[in-house]
Amino acid sequence: MGFARLLTLKVLSRWLLFGEWRAHPVRALVAVTAIAIGVAMGFAIHLINAAALNEFSAAIKSLSGQADVQMAGREQLFDEAIYPILAERTGVAAASPVLVVYANLPGQRTPLEINAIDALRAGYVTPELIGIPSHGDVQDTMADDAIFLSQAAQEWLKGPTLTVRSGTADLALRVAGTIARTRSGQRLGVMDIGAAQWRFQRLGKLSRIDLKLRDGVNRDAFQRALAQDLERDFPGRFRVGQPNDQNQESRNNGISRAYRVNLTVLALVALFTGAFLVFSTQALSVMRRRSQFALLRVLGMERGQLLRQVLLEGASLGVIGAALGIGAGYVLAATALHYFGADLGAGMFAGVRPDVAFTPVAALVFFSLGLGVALFGCLAPAWEAARAVPAVALKAGNDDAAVDKLARAWPALLCLALAALCSQAPPVFELPLFGYLSIALLLLGGIALMPRFSSMLFGLTNRRATRHPVLALTQARLANASGQAAIALGGMLSSFSLMVAMAIMVASFRVSLDDWLVHLLPADLYVRSASAGNTATLGPREQATLAALPGVARIDFLSVHNIVLDPARPSVALMARHIDAADAGKTLMLVGPVAPIPVGAMPAWISEAITDLYGLHTGGTLTLPINGKLHPFFIAGTWRDYARQAGSIQIRLADYRALSGDNDVGDAALWSAKDASAAQLIAEIRKLPFGSALDFSQPGDIRSMSMTVFDRSFAVTYLLEAIAIAIGLSGVAATFSAQTLARSREFGMLRHVGVTRGQVLAILALEGGSLATLGVACGFVLGLVISLILVFVVNPQSFHWSMQLHLPWTLLATVASLLVAASVLTALVAGRQALSGGPIRAVREDW
Repeated sequence: MGFARLLTLKVLSRWLLFGEWRAHPVRALVAVTAIAIGVAMGFAIHLINAAALNEFSAAIKSLSGQADVQMAGREQLFDEAIYPILAERTGVAAASPVLVVYANLPGQRTPLEINAIDALRAGYVTPELIGIPSHGDVQDTMADDAIFLSQAAQEWLKGPTLTVRSGTADLALRVAGTIARTRSGQRLGVMDIGAAQWRFQRLGKLSRIDLKLRDGVNRDAFQRALAQDLERDFPGRFRVGQPNDQNQESRNNGISRAYRVNLTVLALVALFTGAFLVFSTQALSVMRRRSQFALLRVLGMERGQLLRQVLLEGASLGVIGAALGIGAGYVLAATALHYFGADLGAGMFAGVRPDVAFTPVAALVFFSLGLGVALFGCLAPAWEAARAVPAVALKAGNDDAAVDKLARAWPALLCLALAALCSQAPPVFELPLFGYLSIALLLLGGIALMPRFSSMLFGLTNRRATRHPVLALTQARLANASGQAAIALGGMLSSFSLMVAMAIMVASFRVSLDDWLVHLLPADLYVRSASAGNTATLGPREQATLAALPGVARIDFLSVHNIVLDPARPSVALMARHIDAADAGKTLMLVGPVAPIPVGAMPAWISEAITDLYGLHTGGTLTLPINGKLHPFFIAGTWRDYARQAGSIQIRLADYRALSGDNDVGDAALWSAKDASAAQLIAEIRKLPFGSALDFSQPGDIRSMSMTVFDRSFAVTYLLEAIAIAIGLSGVAATFSAQTLARSREFGMLRHVGVTRGQVLAILALEGGSLATLGVACGFVLGLVISLILVFVVNPQSFHWSMQLHLPWTLLATVASLLVAASVLTALVAGRQALSGGPIRAVREDW
């Protein structure tokens, strides 16, 4: 008997499951699609970034070869006089000096990384970097005109010669062969270190020194001792690490961590929407089958079995959606890496060509997320179905009782209160984890509050008497079936509020970026020695020539260098330019208070990222490594910088030149005289002996290019926003359709008492429009609150910059109109289908 009963229950379970799918395939398909999209986007983003980071780290490690310890400067370059001290240090078997330059290539916007080495020393430490001469001439490895290119670089820069730029002059280098071993897709060049120092005006300068230790020497102890000795003898000048140490991994990972995390969270938005669509699907299913479940209970099905049945139906949606999402995510990641590279539009992994690798652990995590949200979505309907009293549930007209308990306000208010507290919490591991939790709680609280809010609102409108029968019936229906109305409202609320929040966040960032560019680009023309790289510069003679042009009314110069404030963090940009200390706001977009500069102090203006990451504030002191020494600067203010997430520091160009002795610059801003235009200035500069080596940009061109880069960086966000809109529209259509079709008995009764077919359709249209309008209004309010958290909490904690709030009214109004129109249209189409059976057939179950 037990086996037969078990077999019967299994058959019944399958019949209930597949019967529900056959009855309402669209609703199930929408829920599965939402879950699949969320899992696919999240898994694809994870695979893409994991592949990029692994390849990026492997490429860096390949340049370190067999080095045990590396020493580099806090500045980009340091004096090579330190080399013999390290080479003769006890425990060092070999020391290999390295000079790294990013050579500017005429006609190319991407520089070529060149590692200049001493082939005799590198053979002991980094033999993979030694060039292999094409013609077998070993002397080419030390020739002053020879360069060796990796396979990827040769494919990129076809030809037997390579033209690079040093200063404003072009140099022709002979491609003498290839490099012994590099990563696939790694664009790299190798030269003799003496030739590179001479050719690129880096005499006596190094970028790092790779050390190979003797057998038996403890690497960690050697590193600590060397770091202590260098800090004692040369304070603030050097940093010591290991090629594979955690700090370096942290720096590499930190390049894009916030970007990756935010994209993943946005991808999980679809999962959240999918969870609510599962809830909507199961809640409507439980309401429609309430008497059916009650009959099964009467016939012997236990409460636990019914609970498991409803959970099984929801879990099946999650399993199918998550499985499809895992497969689609892998395909999407492979396609994106093949056609678009690893940076997802953000430009963070240029020159990296990774291959996607399926990671079972990550797949299991995202599969579990898809299944988990489905179970979470159907938990409340399953619990209600199991706890329903069979005698009550068997009565017709009791459908709305299944969702009456959702009208409790205290859980919603608790969620909203916790959301407010979480929004004030600081970041965790430099990530806005509490900010994300606040958004999730806001969504849960807002959706949970909709039954009570809709009941109050529609009850209030119902008490206002109206003589029009259609309006009276519509108001009565909305007031007395608020639970079902809340389900439809929740679907719109979840999708529309998230779309509103993302749209406001992106628009705010875009407008803020444009305003920032307008403030920072006051000149008529901008001249650069090169679009990228660090070998093309403007020397004092070129600067004087530009300033003396008759069409130039004013000229300012900019010099940018990378320095390290903390070895555990990425380098920051040190920018030297002309700044009027008495009115720095004319040049920089300052935020917060400005401190008066003490007499004799050198001022510095730090970006918001420096404040967040290093704990420095206006009025404090900042110590900067310049020309091998530490120099104190007074922090006169904080400025907004959208270009450098790791941080930037602005100082006066005169102060930098006095401390460093470096008079070269990379950029110039020119204001034209009254009788000259930007086009005339460009024509004059091109006639100069070095004019052909310069790049020209006008403010409008820079803004246009920056906006293009912004849109490319946020392409995934735009895609996710479009997906949220599509899922929301589909969910609204499926929910309204299901509710309308489930009311065929109600429509039949209305037809019996004299309500015409047209009046019933008008009632449905008014209901759909009223619910959609309320859902859109509440979704806008909730989305606006979420956007405030995104703009003023999540983004500052993720990327360390602030922005102004901007609402894209046109986009919001368009999507809101689409939602309302879709709701009305769906209600009408479903109503026509529900009325097609005739009034007698519709109410026969009540006789």
